[in-house]
Amino acid sequence: MTNDKGILIRNIYYMLAYAFTDLKRKHYEDIDKENFEHIYDMFAEILYRGMSMQIKQGLCRTYIQRRENLRTLRGKLNLQGTIKNRIKRDTAIDCEYNELSVDNILNQVLKLTALILIREGSVDNKRRVALRKLMPYFSDVREITKADIHWQTLPIDRHNHSYRLLINICHFILDGMLMTTEDGKFRMATFSEEHMNAIFERFVYAFYNTDCKDVNAYHSKTIEWDINTEEERNDIFLPSMQSDIILTRGCRTLIIDTKYYGKTLVTHYDKKKIHSTNMYQIFTYVKNYDKELSGNVAGLLLYAKTNEDICADLTVTLGNNRFWVKTLDLNQDFKCITDQLKEIKDLYLK
Repeated sequence: MTNDKGILIRNIYYMLAYAFTDLKRKHYEDIDKENFEHIYDMFAEILYRGMSMQIKQGLCRTYIQRRENLRTLRGKLNLQGTIKNRIKRDTAIDCEYNELSVDNILNQVLKLTALILIREGSVDNKRRVALRKLMPYFSDVREITKADIHWQTLPIDRHNHSYRLLINICHFILDGMLMTTEDGKFRMATFSEEHMNAIFERFVYAFYNTDCKDVNAYHSKTIEWDINTEEERNDIFLPSMQSDIILTRGCRTLIIDTKYYGKTLVTHYDKKKIHSTNMYQIFTYVKNYDKELSGNVAGLLLYAKTNEDICADLTVTLGNNRFWVKTLDLNQDFKCITDQLKEIKDLYLK
């Protein structure tokens, strides 16, 4: 089955498996054999399996501070509160102590996402039932709202790294929600171009980094502006340049900018054109990276093919540098996708 953009949902799973290596673990291995009617149906299956495994391993626990009146001292004595109790002729001790609890932000995010999928009509009923059976394990976890989550500061570290995949899946799901104007409830949006672009970029990098040992692959590498003299180095107002992917082999370098759009081409005076901002962007990356003007740096705009009949395809030399615009068809057998990526690498890094 395919999603609204015509991309095989199974291929999205494969791309996620490259981007998040935990999906290659045993308890996820046969998901690709499932038939999913909707992208969120696949996410529900991944989340169910991941949460089930996390429950078996033990939910993440963190220390939270509690304060209550007790008959015996626990933790630290709160003197002021205890004195107030004595004034009231209450012998209780006001105590402050830390307690390990599953009621933390990571489990709260999982619970919120699962509850939303349980209510989502596009998710298969058997998966909603399966997720509902996990909810008793989260009975001590408070319900939060989407506004309570600050994604950039979630505490993922080596002690709870098993949550990394699940939290990323939750991010894809919750970030795609739209709020209705009638009753304030949430509903699922069509999986957005922004989400697909993020998955596409991470997949291309992960494929080259893991399956192509003849090249060095770099992700989100900063490209410095080619500023000539120290006197001109007051560059605080210049925007930063962050490449999607850089591949190197020997003295050759290929800078790849991945793009996912519903329409890869724009119409200008009845003619199909590449997005000008994309071309300017890759041109700027290459020219500033090739400071020695060697011509050994090339640029590639790699578009994901959607439902358009015309595909972006261009080869051009600007100055000493070669530029390509290519389209990768994601709506085909996944081996054909990886073979095409290998051909791209071998062609441009000869």
